[in-house]
Amino acid sequence: MVAQTGNWMQTVAQSWLVLQLTSSPFKLGLIGSLQFAPILLFSLASGALADRVRKRRLIVITQMAQGCQAFALAALVASGHVEYWHVALLGFCSGLANVMDQPARQSLVAEMVGRANVASAVALNSASFNAARIVGPGLGGVLIARYGVTPAFIVSGLSSAGAVMVFLMLRTQGLPRVRSGDGVLADMRTGIRYALGTPEIRLTLGLLFLVSIFVFNFTVYVPLVVRTVLHLGAEGFGLLMACLGMGAVTGALTVGALGARRPPITVMFAMATLALSSLILLSAVRVFWLAAVMLYCTGLFGVVLVASCNTAMQLLAPDELRGRVMSLYTLVWGGVFPVGAFLVGAVSERWGVGTSLFVNGTTGLLGVILLAGWWMSRDVIVQRRDA
Repeated sequence: MVAQTGNWMQTVAQSWLVLQLTSSPFKLGLIGSLQFAPILLFSLASGALADRVRKRRLIVITQMAQGCQAFALAALVASGHVEYWHVALLGFCSGLANVMDQPARQSLVAEMVGRANVASAVALNSASFNAARIVGPGLGGVLIARYGVTPAFIVSGLSSAGAVMVFLMLRTQGLPRVRSGDGVLADMRTGIRYALGTPEIRLTLGLLFLVSIFVFNFTVYVPLVVRTVLHLGAEGFGLLMACLGMGAVTGALTVGALGARRPPITVMFAMATLALSSLILLSAVRVFWLAAVMLYCTGLFGVVLVASCNTAMQLLAPDELRGRVMSLYTLVWGGVFPVGAFLVGAVSERWGVGTSLFVNGTTGLLGVILLAGWWMSRDVIVQRRDA
């Protein structure tokens, strides 16, 4: 929670800094694309790496890299020499560290608690992440409004140092499995074959893809809503991001309270539909409190789906393939963000953020309908074959 609180403060500060430097929705979306592009490019390789090395050691290295990136941004801003290309380059470096971190971190969860407690552990992990989503933007908005963006970057760097200390004390090492003797490319192919050969994983990845590309571009469209629709400042941005985080924490704790070993497919379809519908309603909002309610609902339904997808994939993956299977989760969850961020920024620049939100929501709902049709037709085929 300490590290993620700092990361969210940095996210708020970075988005605000880009708008201060450029006032361009397109360039803000481009920063998001650069930051998440490494996930799209290297997720599968990082999943194979996570199955080959000590996961705890890998996470410590990535946290150190994240801290250095935050301190570099703080130094550039404080010196008065920061330019847009600095933010873009450091955002890309942050994405490189993140892509190495996520498969190791996700697969380490199951090793810490065992398969019987995966659902609760994933929910707790998601709740802590989203609790930081509440605190981080709120603190970041206040700091930016009163002292500028530099303190937010400094706190982010210090929080990464705190995370390194915590991971060094962790007993679970995340030891590598016995190697097959094949290379990294062969390991990647094995993980992909298993995932694509399992219909439940294909469906889970499909729903996750729709919500990831159309709903979870918060760092792009929330500041645009704040500045261009609601005409508020940094504190309003922080408060709306906090409302989003409150909904996300509620959703994560709801998943944990249910305690189900495997989330029902119908629940996953319902959550995707509600999250996308909330985005469509947000496109018509023109007052602060309605925007807060819609973002709360978007965070709630979206995180219930994401936590359910995470749980399902953790339980469907064999121990020796978990890093590679979870790398596909990371690929879809964060790897499609560059595309989504670019589209939100480009459409918002041309037609406005309201139009962008409406297009995203309706396109996502169409995708959910198509997935539901495929799943139901598959069930009919299986039933006929069994009969």
